[in-house]
Amino acid sequence: MSSGENQAAPNAKRLLWAGFMAILAAGVGFSIRAGILGQWADQYGFTMTELGQITGGGLTGFGIIILAGSLIADTVGYGKLMGLAFLTHVVSAVLTLAAGAAFASGGKDAAFQCLFWGMFLFAIGNGICEAVVNPLVATLFPKDKTHYLNILHAGWPGGLIVGGLASYFMNPDGARAVSWQIQISLFMAPVIFYGVLVLGQSFPRSEASQAGVSYSEMFSQIFAPLMLVLLLIHALVGYVELGTDSWIGEITGAIMASKQKGLLLFVYTSGLMFALRFFAGPIVEKISPLGLLFVSGILGCVGLQLLGAATSVALCVIAATVYAAGKTFLWPTMLAVVSERFPKGGAITIGAIGGVGMLSAGLLGGPGIGFKQDYHASADLKEKAPEVYERYKAGAENSFMGYSVVGLDGAKVGVLKDGGKELARAEAIMEKEGKADPNIEKLASWWETASQTASADKPPVEEATLHGGRTALKLTSFVPAAMAALYLLLILYFKAKGGYRAVDVTHEEAMAMAAAGASEA
Repeated sequence: MSSGENQAAPNAKRLLWAGFMAILAAGVGFSIRAGILGQWADQYGFTMTELGQITGGGLTGFGIIILAGSLIADTVGYGKLMGLAFLTHVVSAVLTLAAGAAFASGGKDAAFQCLFWGMFLFAIGNGICEAVVNPLVATLFPKDKTHYLNILHAGWPGGLIVGGLASYFMNPDGARAVSWQIQISLFMAPVIFYGVLVLGQSFPRSEASQAGVSYSEMFSQIFAPLMLVLLLIHALVGYVELGTDSWIGEITGAIMASKQKGLLLFVYTSGLMFALRFFAGPIVEKISPLGLLFVSGILGCVGLQLLGAATSVALCVIAATVYAAGKTFLWPTMLAVVSERFPKGGAITIGAIGGVGMLSAGLLGGPGIGFKQDYHASADLKEKAPEVYERYKAGAENSFMGYSVVGLDGAKVGVLKDGGKELARAEAIMEKEGKADPNIEKLASWWETASQTASADKPPVEEATLHGGRTALKLTSFVPAAMAALYLLLILYFKAKGGYRAVDVTHEEAMAMAAAGASEA
């Protein structure tokens, strides 16, 4: 038994698994939602734009909620915030499941409101949980933070596995799908589980609160030089880990020429991450948390390079395995390093790290990797098939961080991919509702001409799109390479100071009080 377990509170393991289930619920909901968008489109007549707005409601402010929750966690209390998260998740489920009844009584707009706000509240609940469970587990297991934070965050890939397998078996061919209400309800199982586990439990205060650290001193820890470096590194972690995930599935699916095979590869890599996170403790005993992060950065770089060069199913599997091993330990181990080095920060510093990572993924990772795809896909098509590029280029420039490009029009490429089926469905929806959409009308007018050359246009467009995705992954590989370099510098920095060690906040406060007493005397 580890020293961390010897010092743990009697209900430490119970609260650990409550946090695990809360994060697992987020993974299940996220994964299931991606597989039922088609049913929402068919049943309620949503266009792809409207579906994008609904899913956007599930991402809005996630990082901000983590930051805000962390700022009040020590004041309000972990138990009360977990109760609020549980209530938010339940209301989210009620609103989402009410979409059918809302559609029957109020039409498409009513269903849209139910789904949008249901997804929005789902994200709020997830953010509150994230703000609580990270500092909670760090407090419960002060001597084994890396090990138990990795176990806690095994809940995320665990949720992706459950959701991915559910999508695979409940929607085998898109024509015989199980009701979306049944599928989305699966996320409530872990929600109820964590609700039961936290019911009536006593929650500890953070290490900083227990040591009597003032709120102002907790907040000041964010501005320590080392903390600022860690915030920068974790912004890179969020960029490469969360920002890349949404694009890898499309690229591997295109290479495998099968959406279902791509889904199974996603489940496989999630399973690998789930298993590996239970072994973080023994690894850091050998090479330290920074050593683990250094190796992870290298593997992440190699994995993305291999993914960018993969040309077969076998190579996709190998590349995805390396990349999954690389990203497995990054997020939770960074949380552990911050908690170990800045225990005076309480929930604030660990929340700042999580919030910055999420904000980086949403504001930089997704858009940045998407821009790189646009840039290289359009350049490839413009060089190899300039006439096709002219037909499918966007109407305006796309800009990111001072760079701009006229990329391919996503709506036109989407019409080309499905042969105009979604466009025809959108037109039927507008006609049925007696409405006019200038964007749909313009796209339909364009397709009347473009459809005549569609069979010849499709191969170069698909090849250019795949080229853009592969190139984007290769370029993104330099981000984990930069992370590895920064981790190496930190390793050398701590070696010069006698080696990396966790800071004992109780000892630090006792020394400070002794020093203050001596000066007064």
